[in-house]
Amino acid sequence: MNRVASFPLLDELQRALADIDAQGLRRGRLAVQRRHGPRLVIDGVEYLAFCSNDYLGLADHPALVAAVREGAGRYGVGAGASHLISGHSEAHHCLEQALAEFVGLPAALLFSTGYMANLAVVTTLAGRGDAVFADRLNHASLNDAALLSRAELYRYPHRDLETLERQLGHVRGRGRVVVTDAVFSMDGDVAPLPDLLALCERYDAWLVVDDAHGFGVLGPGGRGTLAHFGLCSPRIVYVGTLGKAAGVFGAFVAGHAVVIDMLVQRARTYLYTTALPPLIAHALLTSLELIRSADDRRARLFRHIARLRSRWNAGPWKLMESATAIQPLVVGDNARACAASRALARRGFLVPAIRPPTVPQGTARLRISLSAAHAEEEVDRLIEAVAQARAELAASRQAEA
Repeated sequence: MNRVASFPLLDELQRALADIDAQGLRRGRLAVQRRHGPRLVIDGVEYLAFCSNDYLGLADHPALVAAVREGAGRYGVGAGASHLISGHSEAHHCLEQALAEFVGLPAALLFSTGYMANLAVVTTLAGRGDAVFADRLNHASLNDAALLSRAELYRYPHRDLETLERQLGHVRGRGRVVVTDAVFSMDGDVAPLPDLLALCERYDAWLVVDDAHGFGVLGPGGRGTLAHFGLCSPRIVYVGTLGKAAGVFGAFVAGHAVVIDMLVQRARTYLYTTALPPLIAHALLTSLELIRSADDRRARLFRHIARLRSRWNAGPWKLMESATAIQPLVVGDNARACAASRALARRGFLVPAIRPPTVPQGTARLRISLSAAHAEEEVDRLIEAVAQARAELAASRQAEA
């Protein structure tokens, strides 16, 4: 019999996992067997999902499925190389041109993920001796990008423009980059982009806007948060993701042609990785056309948002202020948020519990994500199910007391 040698490093990881368990922060995964719109089958049980970023309900659109098949027939499956070797296809080229035109900026560059796009932009625009200014509720990819850039990182309280201006004024003789989510992924509110741009103009800073949850949904024709506010400036660098409202996969950066050219020269997450599969780029050309013509889907989504908010009555659970598809319901305690999510699952609804460190301590929540693919009666059923789950948990606490 072989004796297992002591492995202190592994023991340390096991203790860390035990600590995560003790705090009620252990994460797990669900294996989806089938999906059709917002309906998912897991372990043979069908659920109505309110946890998807498929805001327009395009992910299984027949035209996209057909475009993927056509792209695979034309280009095969993988790109086979990085963009600067032989992985850059006609499909990539056409999509980049179409994306730039769609968002009204001079040029665009494709990336495999929004995370990679954010790392590319911030590390290209900022380095040692520069300063990055970030909203405290920004996505983790923007925070990681700032750290990797080796620039000095200044974080300002959420949407606090006074603090940001003091920080900008304090930094002298450095390159400045302000980075922000457009729609904040856990709170659902929208960044004050016109005021941020005015500060960037006053203090000569770049403005990097991560529009992961606004692209395809906000603005005329779904052109995003910049179009929503009517903003255009050569100092804006715009990041959009293509796996949410667009229903496919990937991301892009759009901005001044000089910025895009510098990304091609310097962005490590572009230079040193295999290109996005060309069949995906081919399908995304169809997705853009669907987004252009999706005013009815956007209208339905915003009716769902208004319906949820107007009919809400969840007692002590607070529905945060949000006019977007992300509707956070703050429960507070980690264990109660998880229990609420499980209670909803027993009723056939998938609504995730979001806990620290993704959100601040004491603000564990149910993150409700609405989609144009939901029906009105499904939104009503969710509201009823949340009220039932809250009553069930309250009764359980009383019984324990």
